[in-house]
Amino acid sequence: MSPYMWILISIALLALIFGAILGFSSIKLKVEADPIVDKIDALLPQSQCGQCGYPGCRPYAEAIANGDVITKCVPGGQPLVEKLADLLGVDAPQGVFEEEPVPKVAFIHEEMCIGCTKCIQACPVDAIIGANKALHTVIPDLCTGCELCVAPCPTDCITMEKVKPSLDSWNWKYDQKLIIPVVQIQTQNEPEQVKS
Repeated sequence: MSPYMWILISIALLALIFGAILGFSSIKLKVEADPIVDKIDALLPQSQCGQCGYPGCRPYAEAIANGDVITKCVPGGQPLVEKLADLLGVDAPQGVFEEEPVPKVAFIHEEMCIGCTKCIQACPVDAIIGANKALHTVIPDLCTGCELCVAPCPTDCITMEKVKPSLDSWNWKYDQKLIIPVVQIQTQNEPEQVKS
């Protein structure tokens, strides 16, 4: 056997040994997360907007699990407060949000945009595209409506527009289990189909 084969075999054995050590360590030293934090985080809208005072949805979920109030998520509104109250087994405070939040997206008036990139830096979901000293635009499908891009704009060229309902954006508000399937019923006047 050539010396190169011995080198390849020894490297393969070392890789196998270190892989086994890492695999065993990942199982033995695994840090268990609080399952309630995962459930709360799954309910939050994941807009990462920071309107609650936390840098993202996961830190807010951890804060709720540690006793913080459940009414800080503006994009989730009252429906989210009720879901969180059900999950945590507490009473949902009423009247915190006047009405269900209207979905909005940012719109840049391009004739006023100077291309300063401040809105791009403020957007937590990278929904704004553009280059320095060039026009910017918003990708509506990515925009969460958090309004964090509005304040840094020096020319006030960003406005929040209501999302116009379309077949892609319309949200059915009823439980899908309540939808009754349409079944064709044969009437007496119709002839019966003959099986061949």
